[in-house]
Amino acid sequence: MKIYDDTGYIPVLGLQEFRKGQLAGREEFLFNELHGERHIDKPHKHDFFIINLFESAKGVHNIDFHDYPIGNKQIHVLFPGQVHTWSIKPDTTGYQLMIQQNFFERFASFFRFSFSNYMNHPVIPLTNDNFKLLKYEFDAIRDELNSPNSVQEIISARAAVIAAIVSKEAESLFTDLKVFQSNPRLAKFNMLIDKFYKQEKLVGFYASKLHISANYLNILCKSHLHVSATKLIQQRVLLEAKRLLQTTDLSIKEIAFELGFVDHAYFSNFFKAQAGITPTQFREG
Repeated sequence: MKIYDDTGYIPVLGLQEFRKGQLAGREEFLFNELHGERHIDKPHKHDFFIINLFESAKGVHNIDFHDYPIGNKQIHVLFPGQVHTWSIKPDTTGYQLMIQQNFFERFASFFRFSFSNYMNHPVIPLTNDNFKLLKYEFDAIRDELNSPNSVQEIISARAAVIAAIVSKEAESLFTDLKVFQSNPRLAKFNMLIDKFYKQEKLVGFYASKLHISANYLNILCKSHLHVSATKLIQQRVLLEAKRLLQTTDLSIKEIAFELGFVDHAYFSNFFKAQAGITPTQFREG
């Protein structure tokens, strides 16, 4: 039976879809290997968390409509709800950890930064030393999963080490990290957008939730993120519009309604202004 996300439109794959090929696993945690050529052509989401460790690899991984080259000694992190496809070339070797949400929460705090940072920078290059450390932990998790009496605490402890190493390597990529660390209001604004963007598109709503004026929120965004508060809201709406256009058969009118627009003409004008092409052109392209 197909499962869909809370919009009812985008296919969501659960962990059970990948049990057939698993090399090791428990109910809430799977280990798989990636060998050779692989293709995912139809965009979809997962309801679980994935860490991909590539050893030697070539290809393209599309995450939320951004193409990331797949290369040697990389980590790719994929959060529940992100849309992805990939095209992996022959002679690729990689390893996957697939983790249910409730188990992920056991070690999530060891991803030291806001999840939005990892979602915005999902591909993290590794030094040789850190690749070796991560490969050791991946292998140790596989062995523990395969043991007759595998222990959850050992698996979650090793996953925490992986999260800490990934965070250490990722820190240099997160140019906006210090901004959010030093401005908790902006971090909170980011979370509020993700929660309310379909219903609320005016800066005033978010400013009131933050107990500041709309003008001050706009000043914060422009000073620290170099975009307006309105632009941040629009970027989130645009991302979801792209997800729906690429992964569903909904009409433009239905997508407009789903995203809280009063009519499809208003939505089409918004999309073209943000993306440079019409919704139809994006879908057909």
